[in-house]
Amino acid sequence: MSNARKTFHLNAFLMGVGHHEAAWRHPRTEEHRVLDVKHFQELGRIAERGKLDSVFFADGLAVGPRIKRNALSVFEPITLLAAIAAVTEHVGLIATASTTYNEPFNLARKFASLDHISGGRAGWNIVTSGSEDEAFNFGYDAIPEHARRYERADEFVDLAVRLWDSWESDAIVLDPETGIFADPDKVHTLDYRGERFQVRGPLNSPRSPQGRPLLVQAGSSESGKEFAARHAEAVFTAQRTIEEGQRFYRDLKSRLPKYGRAADDLKVLPGLVPFIADTEAEARALEQEFTDLISPDYALRQLSTLLGVDLTEHALDAPLPPLPLESDIQGGKSRFTLVKELAEKEDLTVRQLIGKLGGGRGHRTFAGTPEQIADELQSWFDQGAADGFNIMPPYLPGGLEDFVDRVVPILQERGLFRTDYTAPTLRGHYGLAPVESQFAPARTQATA
Repeated sequence: MSNARKTFHLNAFLMGVGHHEAAWRHPRTEEHRVLDVKHFQELGRIAERGKLDSVFFADGLAVGPRIKRNALSVFEPITLLAAIAAVTEHVGLIATASTTYNEPFNLARKFASLDHISGGRAGWNIVTSGSEDEAFNFGYDAIPEHARRYERADEFVDLAVRLWDSWESDAIVLDPETGIFADPDKVHTLDYRGERFQVRGPLNSPRSPQGRPLLVQAGSSESGKEFAARHAEAVFTAQRTIEEGQRFYRDLKSRLPKYGRAADDLKVLPGLVPFIADTEAEARALEQEFTDLISPDYALRQLSTLLGVDLTEHALDAPLPPLPLESDIQGGKSRFTLVKELAEKEDLTVRQLIGKLGGGRGHRTFAGTPEQIADELQSWFDQGAADGFNIMPPYLPGGLEDFVDRVVPILQERGLFRTDYTAPTLRGHYGLAPVESQFAPARTQATA
């Protein structure tokens, strides 16, 4: 029996020049780099230097209320990750894409292309898109109902998987002598007719190196958790205390058996926004520097959207006004609940609340030394609240460099994290086996 210590997973969640909403105003960043693809390529190389499992980009499909006060993420993430793939060899590449405002065929083809370009490192963060501004850009008068979005997402992902599976792994022949490019018996027409989609298939991209991308999900509502239990292989979640993390972890893992899945088939990665310095006092002072740069008018618009109530004229030093019921929220239900409970439990004023949300929009923020950061991650991991972590540097590239160069070595010394890559694909980084086409066994049985 092996005595090797179980290790965890690390993803770098990258956003512009940092996760903190005031990052672009701080002297530790260069605001113009939000428009520079070389900046993001550098981040990919830093993450790879730390042997991180993956880098991840969120995405939205609207400008929204932030344009006056914040530096937007300006690149479509699948395109951006293709540029990062060109300058990296190992680190995984995860992009957000919406099931509400895409079609399965086009999106499956894009991710298959990214997987080919990167040599098997693509991942898809599946979202249903919950903002009104996004809905307006796609011909809707309001956000499609929460439950209906998840019903569409279920069918969308099922169909995308079939499209990736429409080519078996050995379908490509490439025999110049016989003139055979591919074996047509191993390329499958779907003739799919579902409730929302009709697709003939097959996908016009051969099966990619890892078969299909790593499937990631980030919703923590009841619908989101059930969706994750059925489809996701990694979950990015926002939990602020270890007790909340343990409850979420147990709940999500308990849902897997009904879908014929084991606990290790899905990795839970809570988010952490780390402010790192030589002493705890210096780290807290650094965090305060960023908090002091928050623009209240911007933060109030963001909070209004999140909570479903207009706070733009609300007094900053007063508590929140009465909020809608969660059942009335059609956007991000889980984040609404998290922020509402945070404000109530800590009896926060609006000003205090926007200060706490500035770093990670509800994700846990932690200021400390490299050793304290490592201790915090180890505690969550050892106590059953996480399989790994979604690291959200508050400023870039320095915040990622500090984590990679100062925290990762401590984790490696403790046997908690890899010292080198041991698998060629993103699925391999997450300890998942290669996936064969669902059509291959049927064909083999038919010819046996």
